[in-house]
Amino acid sequence: MSDAIERTEIVTSGPAEALAALLGVPAPDFGAGLPLLWHWIYLLDRPAQADLGVDGHPVRGTIPAPPEPGRRRMWAGGQVRTLGALRFGEAATRRTSVTAVEDKEGRSGRLTFVTVSHQITQAGAVVIDERQDIVYRDAPPAQTAEVALPPEVPAGQDDWSISVTPTLLFRYSALTYNAHRIHYDRDYARDVEGYPGLLTHGPLQAVAMAEAARARGVQATVGHVFDYRLVSPLFDHQGLIVRADVGDVVTTSARDKFGRQTAKGVLSQA
Repeated sequence: MSDAIERTEIVTSGPAEALAALLGVPAPDFGAGLPLLWHWIYLLDRPAQADLGVDGHPVRGTIPAPPEPGRRRMWAGGQVRTLGALRFGEAATRRTSVTAVEDKEGRSGRLTFVTVSHQITQAGAVVIDERQDIVYRDAPPAQTAEVALPPEVPAGQDDWSISVTPTLLFRYSALTYNAHRIHYDRDYARDVEGYPGLLTHGPLQAVAMAEAARARGVQATVGHVFDYRLVSPLFDHQGLIVRADVGDVVTTSARDKFGRQTAKGVLSQA
């Protein structure tokens, strides 16, 4: 579908230590490799400032590129297949390409679905094989009416409640080199994109679900596949509560503090 972009760097401990401190979770065993989804803070695209659009996303020299100006970009979900341990102190290479593009008509207007492939190799072997599902949609009308909030649903015994603050969202954006303004610029998120608050990153929710599984003693090893889906937008004032239920497969979920599910995932052995 498109030319591939490759990026190579040494996997160092600094970003992993930063993510552990951000989420308040244990740092990984540096001899065993990165936990599930922690590769998202490595091998990052670092576009020039001149290549960013008004929303903070790159518009040139990037994969995927926006299908046309003014479309809103959303990370809808994906699949991560673990084929080996991504180890510290060694060079790794990420190869990125677009494998499919499909236009559809949805209830909110035009939708463009883009499938992005990432393969990360280390020492000549593929250690992570990933598919990301990206959706571009037309700009929606601004939402000005206030919506009455339902009663809160307290976190259960096995739930992990995360306080979503502007500071948390800003630091996660910085850690992942994500300049999308909907995560840290409240005026832009409200006045331009019509959101009621700062948007909580889809990848942050997915990482939190994976960490809920790790807290239950589940480690993604060779042959594990994590399928995840973002099912509803989550804003900073709505909180974030995640859990993982361990059985034949591990099912994970994320919700807001009012009980509305925003993400889900399944970790299984292929």
